[in-house]
Amino acid sequence: MSLNENWKNRSLAHVWHPCTQMKDHQWLPLVPVKSAEGVWLEDFEGKRYLDAVSSWWTNIFGHRHPHIVARLKEQLDQLDHVMLGGFTHEPVVTLSEKLCALAPKGLTRCFYADNGSSAVEVALKMAHHYWRNLGKPQKTRYISLSNGYHGETLGALAVSGTGLYRDSYTPLLMQPIQVLSPDCFDRSPGEAWEDHTRRRFRHMEEALERHAGEVAAVIVEPLVQCAGGMRMYHPIYLRLLREACTRHGVLLIADEIAVGFGRTGRMFASDWAGITPDLMCISKGLTSGTLPLAAVMSTDEIYQAFYDDYASYKAFLHSHSFTGNPLACTAALATLELFERSDVLAANRRSAAMMWAAMTELSSHRHVIDIRQQGMILAVELAKNPRKREEYPAAERRGLRVYQYGLEKGVLLRPLGNVVYLMPPYVITPEEIVTMCQTAIEGIDIATSEP
Repeated sequence: MSLNENWKNRSLAHVWHPCTQMKDHQWLPLVPVKSAEGVWLEDFEGKRYLDAVSSWWTNIFGHRHPHIVARLKEQLDQLDHVMLGGFTHEPVVTLSEKLCALAPKGLTRCFYADNGSSAVEVALKMAHHYWRNLGKPQKTRYISLSNGYHGETLGALAVSGTGLYRDSYTPLLMQPIQVLSPDCFDRSPGEAWEDHTRRRFRHMEEALERHAGEVAAVIVEPLVQCAGGMRMYHPIYLRLLREACTRHGVLLIADEIAVGFGRTGRMFASDWAGITPDLMCISKGLTSGTLPLAAVMSTDEIYQAFYDDYASYKAFLHSHSFTGNPLACTAALATLELFERSDVLAANRRSAAMMWAAMTELSSHRHVIDIRQQGMILAVELAKNPRKREEYPAAERRGLRVYQYGLEKGVLLRPLGNVVYLMPPYVITPEEIVTMCQTAIEGIDIATSEP
């Protein structure tokens, strides 16, 4: 038995893999990974795979970046973990200072969690509790967008769009007010992105006018609905939303978990609109995918609503055992130091332009209905008949065929249904961009040429 086969079998004997129908692995091989460096993963027999999806959108500076590794080794020799209740430490203090300096102006407080879903839970609870502390306990509902995705825990899942991730758990979930997404894929032929986005905003305005008295917060993924198929919209929506939330007395939660830290072309996607949300959730790229860490950043106004004598019972009593873990905070600090060392966003603009140039040949492909890009996110949507907007049936799993071809050629592509997307680490080279894009194009050709 080969080393790869040995690890596959042992994994299948005991590991329940995430976001997976485990029966698929009777015919779809697992990929055992022994090591990783830069944009490359390597299995136990020496085959390499270019990580074109940044290991679920986390690994912005590549695997085992030497600066992050060195900083972690230093920290491990000093402090591994201490609870953050009643204690503090240098990495969490310094990280909080740096994040508040980088974030949209007015976000001055950092509450830490372990992952993106947990951060969304914190934000939802914080929003509700804020209004309760202000004497408005009736503000318990949330407004979210169709096709949105905010995580797998019950609160985060509740404010996500209906569909595959959510439907099985509907009886367990609170029911938000769902508003039609501003997704520009749905725009009329010839309609500008901004015009379509403005037109769609009326649904949000109507919901706020009708429900503001009972709504604690609106939650959105700024600019890109990632798990919803990398659907994108114009920044004007965020500007209109910020103004409307302020006017109606409703908090705005920006879920920047997947789009923060330079992924869209600016440090945070909210920066494209020049707005400050009341609460901002961050994770994924925060530690460059090295260790789990998330945070909810809040305004001082929200923080002050919880600041009172103990007997008032206004404290925010949410906690995680590993809140603000020193090692994770050190990985985040090292990640931010890499942003300080060079103009990462300028380099990303060059890489994004190369990605677009390499993929535009698909614009005339008979089974490509849309190519869209926001910074270092590029998505190609496949369709059975683009002219009639006829989708491929989900059961045909066309995207999975692209995934399989990519693995054969040594490129990790993990499409979302019929959407093939590229979301590579920022350290990808021009030569690696060519390899990634050419493999994606070939995979799309093969996946759409078969009946």
